[in-house]
Amino acid sequence: MPYSVKIMPNPSAPLLHGPHVAALVYDGLCTFEFGVAYEIFGLPRPEMGENWYRFSACGIEDGPLRAAGGLSVQVDHGLDSLAEADLIIVPGWRGIAAPVPAPLIAALQAASRRGARIMSLCSGVAVLAAAGLLAGRKATTHWRYVDAIAARYPDITVDADVLYVDEDAVLTAAGSAAAIDLCLHVVRRDFGPEGANSVARRLVVPPHREGGQAQYIEAPVLRQREGARLGPLLEWMRERLQEEQPIAMLAARAGMSTRTFQRRFEATTGMAPGEWLLAERLRYARDLLEKETMISLDDVAVASGFGSLATMRHHFRERLAVSPSDYRKRFAAVRPAGSVR
Repeated sequence: MPYSVKIMPNPSAPLLHGPHVAALVYDGLCTFEFGVAYEIFGLPRPEMGENWYRFSACGIEDGPLRAAGGLSVQVDHGLDSLAEADLIIVPGWRGIAAPVPAPLIAALQAASRRGARIMSLCSGVAVLAAAGLLAGRKATTHWRYVDAIAARYPDITVDADVLYVDEDAVLTAAGSAAAIDLCLHVVRRDFGPEGANSVARRLVVPPHREGGQAQYIEAPVLRQREGARLGPLLEWMRERLQEEQPIAMLAARAGMSTRTFQRRFEATTGMAPGEWLLAERLRYARDLLEKETMISLDDVAVASGFGSLATMRHHFRERLAVSPSDYRKRFAAVRPAGSVR
């Protein structure tokens, strides 16, 4: 007999006034993705103030509902709660080709029309696609489902090279672990980088883990064999982002020939030295744009090693598909009252 779990509000939680987050619960629930949504948006966080998120688990059909792991789930809210939600989360779906109930599609479309944000995690993209919310948009999902979604919905631009896609009102995450990345990204949008950092520390994860075309790994894990040898050099390079770092000089510091250095650097970090250095300069520039709002864009460009604003702007647009000024507006401009500063 399946183990029963009843999802109920926490009676001891403080009264909150922030955005209402509604996570869908359905028969065949993906428990990992649902757990990520609850962990980030539903867990009590008194340090974040009274404007933190309000969380509801909303069943899309009558229960009890089965969940992955042999659980049986009951919830206290239904589809009617979506009419009041500010952010709706689809935590995976029971099958990439499984039909989506018409009442759920109607509820999501109505929520979208009134301006609610709607977010899918992993295979949950199938629900957003079925509701027509991704038509003409860019989206992502787990690499296993990319071809199926692209074939079924040719009006969606499916990008398999990113951890998540933010289309403002519609957001999609790749695989299960990328659900954490996207949820933290939403916290960054709503509560600023310090808010996301606070939540990430509780989770013991990086505040933003990046990969793919528009999102580059910030600190690649060193392979054990070369890590001890190149680790100090990488730190040395990070501390001197403003300086020219020719390959010959770096190879000499590592005690290798240029050819051997390039081969071992790429084997260790997964990137050529120039690509790694560019990723680090972008990372540092982003940090400055988020946290040091009084520093001019020209000074950010110099401090991060780009030399000029034109060069920094070129790399931001090419790698992140956004200008430095727009990046600053999105992540460091306005924070809601009660957010962590």
